[in-house]
Amino acid sequence: MQRTDIRNVAIIAHVDHGKTTLVDQLLRQSGQFRRGELHGECILDSNPLERERGITILSKNCAIDYTDRRGEPCHINIVDTPGHADFSGEVERVLRMADGVLLLVDAAEGVMPQTRYVLSKALATGLEPLVVINKMDRPDARAVKVHEEVFDLLVELGADDHALGFPTIYASGRGGWATTDLAAAQAGQAKDVHDLFDAILRHIPVPDLPSDAPLQAQITTLDYNDYVGRIGIGRVFAGVLKAGVDVAVLSADGQMKVQRIGQLFRFHGLGRIEVDSVGTGDLFAVVGLEGIDIGNTLADPDHPVALPATPIDEPTLSMTFRINDSPFAGREGKYVTSRQLRERLEKELQSNVALRVEDRGDEFIVSGRGLLHLGILLENMRREGYELTVGKPQVVLHVDEHGKTAEPIERLVLDVPAEALGAVMQLLGDRRAEMTHMESNGPRVQLEFTIPARGLIGLRSRMLTATAGEVVMHHRFECFGPHRGEIAGRANGVMVATETGQVTAYALEQLAGRGVMFVQPGLDVYEGQIVGEHCRDNDLPVNAVRKKNLTNIRSSTKEATVTLKAPRPITLEGALEYVEHDEYVEITPKNVRLRKMHLKETARRQAARKNRP
Repeated sequence: MQRTDIRNVAIIAHVDHGKTTLVDQLLRQSGQFRRGELHGECILDSNPLERERGITILSKNCAIDYTDRRGEPCHINIVDTPGHADFSGEVERVLRMADGVLLLVDAAEGVMPQTRYVLSKALATGLEPLVVINKMDRPDARAVKVHEEVFDLLVELGADDHALGFPTIYASGRGGWATTDLAAAQAGQAKDVHDLFDAILRHIPVPDLPSDAPLQAQITTLDYNDYVGRIGIGRVFAGVLKAGVDVAVLSADGQMKVQRIGQLFRFHGLGRIEVDSVGTGDLFAVVGLEGIDIGNTLADPDHPVALPATPIDEPTLSMTFRINDSPFAGREGKYVTSRQLRERLEKELQSNVALRVEDRGDEFIVSGRGLLHLGILLENMRREGYELTVGKPQVVLHVDEHGKTAEPIERLVLDVPAEALGAVMQLLGDRRAEMTHMESNGPRVQLEFTIPARGLIGLRSRMLTATAGEVVMHHRFECFGPHRGEIAGRANGVMVATETGQVTAYALEQLAGRGVMFVQPGLDVYEGQIVGEHCRDNDLPVNAVRKKNLTNIRSSTKEATVTLKAPRPITLEGALEYVEHDEYVEITPKNVRLRKMHLKETARRQAARKNRP
């Protein structure tokens, strides 16, 4: 029997097309919250990193109890998904919780790389889109053209005829309105988002699942609470899930454990409320099941039938994680041993389904979907008090059935000023990119390339320099393709400290003409630490702690009037893009440093001789 009082909808879109802002308006105008109860913007982005960076990293659940214009109540479960390609593993698994999707498309930018990716995943899951052309209040909005782009994309992805007749809503998440009337949207006459609520009730299918069959529920997300431990979040696909009863917990490897459910919750507003049972098609959160994991099926112990696991795309980038063994190790971090690193990575694997970890004893090969994916993990670890060093990011290569090496190829979309076109083409040509499309749009040019994933490492910073900061750049995984040959590494060498101590202004003054410094006076450095970028292509040993000898002729304050150039700041993502094969990034709760693998100059020379062909 179908339930008509419930809708499960996921919101999917390219990064920064306004998903979380639109959810804010749905929550505010639902009539479920009192005035002043919801504070700020991007309410669902509760993670500190999400608020700092302005992106959604983790999928979120909320629920709205909405009464339509006919007085019919409906429980709408909403899943807000990340838009960034590196977190698409979050998107893949939570789509199983939905019966339909809201596909948001920017009214000016139109279809972008991640739009194609998330829509292809939704169609593969059997979900049809309700299209929302958002940001209609932009002066450069082109709603009709964007509508055509969405139709063309659906045709290209092989959507059926029913999906090609998709309903369209024109909205402004920031303005707080949505309407089915294009003319009203263009004139700014819409007042609220109730047309979008009505479209969800009309076009998002009701759950068509067997309520009288034996229990089948699947865990798609994990949460954690210090008081109750691990919390499994998922959806009931058959039967009814009840609190205080025994269920069979079926894992992906075929193992089965019978356990008793402690507490059962249903989503309500921004939180959860405890309930005695959750019916077919609804979403739930369960407490009390030991060792619960993503992909587990909760089934009737008398009829234990597992649901198929959601396939997850393979990682494209890997890095070596190891303990921090620099001279400054242990000064700032709380967790510094291999055992503590292993436990933290094992904990991450429980909820981060797109991550892979290979334990090699003293070090770990950690693979993910991109540099941002791994960078967010490292940023979270350093904020939790971990100290570690990581190596240069490496692409994950595949060997096909013919024994040939295949590497991950990404689709890169750029929007650049026309005057920077030459510099951009040169930069991408050096990185083995192949252009597939170019379109001129007045003073700007839209470009599409296929490029090896390794060619993207360090590309963003150089692209910003080449375009004077005006590039708009997006990429997504395309396929595994033939290896495209070598890509030149960093053009410049580095300046490496030869002594441990405190950086002096006198030493930096002497080195000012040799390149760009990463450190400033008063900072502690150690032998083997990278303190700057050399202006030539070779590494240069330097003494950054050298002090000026005082005599009865020289004054100790003579250099006080010297003005030094501001050092180049070292950020975590910047360091991961900059580091080379013979270097490490040292990450602590307070500092990010670059260093050589071999701290002693003699050891570096010996290693260079061994590696010489």
